[in-house]
Amino acid sequence: MSTPNQTDASTASKPQDNEVEVSGILEVLQNKSGQLIDPKRNGKTTPSDPFVPRELIKRFKLKQGNFIVAKALHNPRHPNPKVRFIETIDGATIEERKRRFSFQQMVSIAPEEQIHLEHADGRVTTRIMDLFCPIGKGTRGLIVAPPRTGKTTLLHDIAAGVLQNHSECHVIVLLVDERPEEVTDFKRSVDAEIYASSNDEELSNHLRMAEIAVERAKRMVEAGKDVVLLLDSITRLARAYNASSGKGGRTMTGGLDVRALEKPRQIFSAARNCEDGGSLTIIATALIETGSKMDDLIFQEFKGTGNMEMVLDRKAAELRLWPAINLNASGTRKEELLLSGKFLTGAQFLRRALAGQKIEDAAETMIDRFSQTKNNEEFLKLLER
Repeated sequence: MSTPNQTDASTASKPQDNEVEVSGILEVLQNKSGQLIDPKRNGKTTPSDPFVPRELIKRFKLKQGNFIVAKALHNPRHPNPKVRFIETIDGATIEERKRRFSFQQMVSIAPEEQIHLEHADGRVTTRIMDLFCPIGKGTRGLIVAPPRTGKTTLLHDIAAGVLQNHSECHVIVLLVDERPEEVTDFKRSVDAEIYASSNDEELSNHLRMAEIAVERAKRMVEAGKDVVLLLDSITRLARAYNASSGKGGRTMTGGLDVRALEKPRQIFSAARNCEDGGSLTIIATALIETGSKMDDLIFQEFKGTGNMEMVLDRKAAELRLWPAINLNASGTRKEELLLSGKFLTGAQFLRRALAGQKIEDAAETMIDRFSQTKNNEEFLKLLER
């Protein structure tokens, strides 16, 4: 870094006795100052989180979600050290960062590289997704799920598949208004960066976690990384924004403020494949058949905004068929860009063969066929017989 761009340049070359190295994800506070939070603490803050002065944030145009490595001064009278000298931002020096595009400047194109979810253990769930609801780098996908149809388990499987097959992808899990035991299960079983606000926490924390997670993902994409963000659920996130929106706007059916969906829609729409490198893939769950008119309206607002939908079926789930997929209603736009010839041909053949069956019968037939083989290569050979 050049001397003019360094903080406290006159003392930068003279380490002080109370100087410590700090790092963390920048959270910009309401007063324009910031703090560095440890990604291993799932977005939680502590009194010892390093303090970032607003002057530094303004000078270096720091953004929420930047991962910063810095030097800070530790004052015995205060638990949190004060950042005085920035070393790197998202792995780059100040000068290197200037050459990067901002997220809004990046050109978005259709997903072209498939993210393979098939597990070494041959589990059927992700194999079916690979063929019938393929996910690419930059996919904006919805898992449409009635209650108790296995959406949370499906997210576990997706995360495990990405981590197993794509070491280049960084996985972020965002859990909003989730049951505390589900949050604990994710933390213990998924080796990912997890931001969680369970249903026993304040509404403001739901919104804070969502915004930190998404901004963190954007900063990584600006650095050329491939990021996969799993969101459970877009419905509960929209409810939280609706509850925090006040009563100033027009209210629609079910008590939904017309302005409440603006921020959730922006978050979901952030998914993209960037032409110059980097991608943000977002797979979000959407709740249906909950008995709430608000939930139905939220789903209708997001329906069709993505480029992948996997629809789960209550009747199939009641028959203990996993995944409880409604094959006819599920699919990916421009799947031909993601699936190679034989996989595309095989998926289309099976769709036509099952098109006339009931949803639960088609799911049972498909699961039975997949269970006879260990992987999708073997499955396609079985279809050719």
